[in-house]
Order: sequence, then structure tokens, then C-alpha cells
Amino acid sequence: MASITPQLETCSSESDKEAMEQIALSESPIQDIANSSTNNNIKGKPELHIKIAENFGNFFASLRENLLVVKRVVQNLWLQYIRGEKSDRIRAYQVWPGNNVFFFHGRFICGPDPRGLLLTTTSIILSSWIFAMYIGDDLPSHSSTIVTISVILTVIVFINLILVSATDPGIIPRNDQANIEDVGTSNGTRSKRVMINGVEMKLKYCRICKIFRPPRSCHCAVCDNCVEKFDHHCPWIGQCIALRNYRFYLSFVISALVLFAYLFAFSVWRIHAKSKSGLLGMLKNCPETVALVSFSFAAIWFLAGLAIFHIYLIAVNQTAYENFRQRYADSQNPYDKGIVSNFKDVLFGPVPPSRVDFRAEVTSSWHIKATRRV
Repeated sequence: MASITPQLETCSSESDKEAMEQIALSESPIQDIANSSTNNNIKGKPELHIKIAENFGNFFASLRENLLVVKRVVQNLWLQYIRGEKSDRIRAYQVWPGNNVFFFHGRFICGPDPRGLLLTTTSIILSSWIFAMYIGDDLPSHSSTIVTISVILTVIVFINLILVSATDPGIIPRNDQANIEDVGTSNGTRSKRVMINGVEMKLKYCRICKIFRPPRSCHCAVCDNCVEKFDHHCPWIGQCIALRNYRFYLSFVISALVLFAYLFAFSVWRIHAKSKSGLLGMLKNCPETVALVSFSFAAIWFLAGLAIFHIYLIAVNQTAYENFRQRYADSQNPYDKGIVSNFKDVLFGPVPPSRVDFRAEVTSSWHIKATRRV
């Protein structure tokens, strides 16, 4: 019995050790609770992120829908009151096959690309604003009078800019007749010859407009129209310069030249008054003045070159297109009446009415033909 008892004690001690080792290796209940809570947090974070993402997605979706509704309302108002396209009656400007853009129910006729016009407008507004805010008030004397004159000059420039960019330049009506024999030729040729002041001139046939273009006319590839007395298509205005808006173009160029010369003169005066600090000091203390002087100087040279060139063209009674093509290099200019008469015709002669009534109502047949050409 004595031998059996120690064996039992040994077995029990070994079993106790194994139990103690298992208890030591096993995690405590507190650690189990902490681990379970950590796992729950890990599982809960993606769900929370998903809910937040869903909320943001719903918010942005509703915001986009509201913006689309506002966009539709603004577009309808624009088309109805500015472009005039939401009308029951069909008017000529709504189905005109050219590339022009019409505003205020066909009263304003603009070119198809507004980027040049926007750039010109922004340049004028920014220059005048910098002068009025930073330079005019800092002049030694009569600052209010100087700023008032600059504002008046800016208004004059904008009036001329609107007139030249929104006026019908002299668009020639198109011909719906398909055959060249129906427009006055007997031999089917693509040109006719006429006598103007004793000089023979050739009239070319336009396949797009289906007409024989009048003398001094040209088909503008940008606006897709034949224009009477075509001078050029101005990218800075986005409009053709021709018979009916050439005078406004000259007024715009000269008034803009006077404006930038005015801004340049008083900006230089301010720089001269503060020249003690040097060029680096001017760049540091008033960089807007240096920027305006630089831009005005470049604008003066550009506008002065344009003004001188067009004064020469008026003196010899040529268009820029004719001068570029050297139209009268080998023949006499039948339109040259002398310097005084040329200036009188261009600057003081009557402006002819528009040859196309863009606000006129059109028939359904004309509407179908026009839409087929587009």
C-alpha cells in the first residue's frame, strides 16, 4: 500500500501540472472579452464607412439632380428670352443655315466663336478696373476727374464693341435654286463678267449660297455666309468686318487706342512719381502698375498698327481682303474716287439696310430646305 500511494501522488501531481499548464496557456476571460470587442470594432468599421459613403453618394446624387433642374430652367429662360428659340412661330434666324449665333429674337447677330470677344472684353474690363482701383486714386492730383474720364472712355469702347460684334456685317441672302442656269448664265460657266466704272470685274459663283457673289464680296469660311464688301473676319471680335459694320470697327479700334494711351500715360506718371524705389521696388510695391503699363504699351502698338493700316485702305478705297489678294495690282481700282471722296464714302456715307430679315416668319417648305442644308 505504501508503494501504491506515492504512485497515486505522482500521477495526481502530474495531472495537476498539466492542468496548470493548460490554464497558463489559455487566455483569461477579461482578455477574451477584450478580443471579442476588438473583433466587433474591426467588423463595425467597414460597415460605418459603407454607411457614410452611401450617405455622401445620396447627397451628391440629390445635389446633381437639383443642379440639372436649375440648368434646364436657365437654358429654357435663355432660349426663350435671349435666343428667342422657344416660340411657336418659325423665324428666319432660327433656321438660318450659316454658323451665326443670334440673340434677342434675331436682333443681335454674332459670330460662331465667342472666345476672342470674351478675351477682348476681359482685357478691357481688367485694365480699366486696375487703373480705377490702384492707379487713379494714387495720383498726385485730380484723381477723381482722371478716373471719371477713364470710365467714360471705357463705356465708349464697349458701345462700339457691341455695335461691331452684334450688327449684321452685310450677309447676302442665299438662293434655293439648284441649277446654275437658273441664276443668269447661258453657257453653264462658274463666273460672269461685268463692267464697273470702265473696269471689267469677274463675279464668282458660290456653290454653298448658290449665287453669283456681288463685286467685293466673299464667302466667310468661319461664319459660312457670303458677305458684301468683305474686309476680314476679326478673331478678336468673333465677327465678320464688312459693309455694314466697318464704320463701327474703325470707331472701336480708335476709341480703344485712345483708352489704352490714356491708361498708359497716367500709369507712367505714377511710376515716375515713385521712381525713387527703382524697378525692383516698383515690382515689389505696385506690380499692378507695371503690368498695366506693359499691357497698355503692347495694346497701343497693335491698335496703332491696325488704325494706320485701315486709314491707308480707306485712302485708296480697298478692303483688307483685296489688299491681301493684290486684287488691283495689274488693273485700275474702279472704286477709287480720290482720298477725300473715299473718306467721305466710308465714314459719312449711309449704311445700307440688312439684306436679310432674320426676324421674318418663314414657311414650312423653306424651313425644310434650310434644315436639310444644315
